[in-house]
Amino acid sequence: MKAIVYARHGLPSSHPEALFDLELPAPTPGPRDLLVRVQAVSVNPVDTKVRGSSPVQEPRVLGWDAAGVVEAVGSGVTLFRPGDAVFYAGDIRRPGSNSELQLVDERIVGHRPRSLSPSDAAALPLTSITAWELLFDRLGVPEGGGEGQSLLIVGAAGGVGSMLTQYARRLTKLTVIGSASRPETAEWVRALGAHHVVDHGRPLAAELRAAGLASVDLAASLTHTDAHFAQLVEALRPQGRLALIDDPQSLDARALKSKSLSLHWEMMFTRSLYETPDMVRQHEVLERVAALVDEGVVRTTASEHFGTVNAANLRRAHGFVESHRARGKVVLEGF
Repeated sequence: MKAIVYARHGLPSSHPEALFDLELPAPTPGPRDLLVRVQAVSVNPVDTKVRGSSPVQEPRVLGWDAAGVVEAVGSGVTLFRPGDAVFYAGDIRRPGSNSELQLVDERIVGHRPRSLSPSDAAALPLTSITAWELLFDRLGVPEGGGEGQSLLIVGAAGGVGSMLTQYARRLTKLTVIGSASRPETAEWVRALGAHHVVDHGRPLAAELRAAGLASVDLAASLTHTDAHFAQLVEALRPQGRLALIDDPQSLDARALKSKSLSLHWEMMFTRSLYETPDMVRQHEVLERVAALVDEGVVRTTASEHFGTVNAANLRRAHGFVESHRARGKVVLEGF
């Protein structure tokens, strides 16, 4: 099967060996596995981080977002059958989606939204699950709840922010404040439903006051938490909650003490990484997301199509994601 791999970590995305095409043997499904023929993928910051910092002993396939069709199932599979159209983010420990065929545990897979093309569906899984877990599990906002409370989303135009903005606006009663630093990303965040848009390139407290908000109850920091941490602590009301998904070099949690603020980290790979008893919850979330898309409640966040899935196009996509200029998601389709 065709696959795109890396064999040397730390190379710039433009280097011809940063990602290269390779023929690999087709995998065989285990008891809970689906064998999926991949139709489309999207690129996430995790792809670029792993390529840049994770040494390998043999070529590794990246990619943690895919849409495709089930070709075969393992002996213990109960949720899917061959021919099903599916979408999923996958497991950080296993070979990724940048290959024609991929194995994925059925408990972290959903049936693809009927109303979407493979590429539009491939934009959704990782960010959909991350945003869902962040809002409803980590920050503890109940669906339909949050009345009288506000949520600040730093980096609202990115992949996770684009989904979180939609969930918060469509599925809760929160006042949603999204941050964006360019006119085009600010317009994107407004179109996704944010009540207010602030510029995270300026002091957040002043930006919030200009929007008529003295403080916020909840904050989701999705990018550059190192740079924004002190301002987020200042912006949060006493007993508020702060959630983050990025990897700050340092973070002094003592700054949260005087306001009794709580800190929550979200990593969507946790359930599959530890095979938690509730691992099937990610299947359930993707099924719900597919229904919400088909009902017109939320929409795909695919914004840039980089062509077919090959090494050259994936190198371009990695470079674009690393530039931090992307809004929504970058997708590729077909081998």
